[in-house]
Amino acid sequence: MATEREFLLRRLHSLLGVIPVGLFLVQHLVINHFATKGPESFNKAAHFMESLPFRYALEIFVIFLPILFHAIYGLYIAFTAKNNVSKYGFVRNWMFMLQRFTGIVTLIFIVWHVWETRIAAALGADVNYNMMADILSSPFMFWFYLVGVIATIFHFANGLWSFCVSWGITVTPRSQLIATYVTIGIFFALSFVGVRAILAFV
Repeated sequence: MATEREFLLRRLHSLLGVIPVGLFLVQHLVINHFATKGPESFNKAAHFMESLPFRYALEIFVIFLPILFHAIYGLYIAFTAKNNVSKYGFVRNWMFMLQRFTGIVTLIFIVWHVWETRIAAALGADVNYNMMADILSSPFMFWFYLVGVIATIFHFANGLWSFCVSWGITVTPRSQLIATYVTIGIFFALSFVGVRAILAFV
């Protein structure tokens, strides 16, 4: 019974990492990329998202609660997993370890980012281009965001590979190899978008 419950929790954890959390990540990166077209373009895109109907319900039930479950159960997986990189050293074993490590980095980054933006907005601050430019004007925060964004994207892309395996989408070795190349492509494409967005605020 406990094994079945853990199996279901892991499947839910994997699903939420892609839908809706992963989709929100992609959407968030696209919105931030508007900064490459200038402050006005970014502010318009950001304010459009803020004006969506049922915004708070969407944020709570589609973003925050799924992220919270994914993060808490992800920490459980990270601290109970048995990494065997030093013994076997296969690529997938390294990816397994990096998935856990980037999950922790991602959680720290998200908590800090939410504190600097969403909590600040709740306290009356305006989430706009100038806010992000001020944050990233600090060299420490620039590198913190750069590492955080890349770690988050890696965690999503590598998690997408695991999702395809655990949900029976990629069963054969060939399909898993194809998925590896696809997810590597997703990682580099989203990293390009994310890094360009950060540089646009500097």
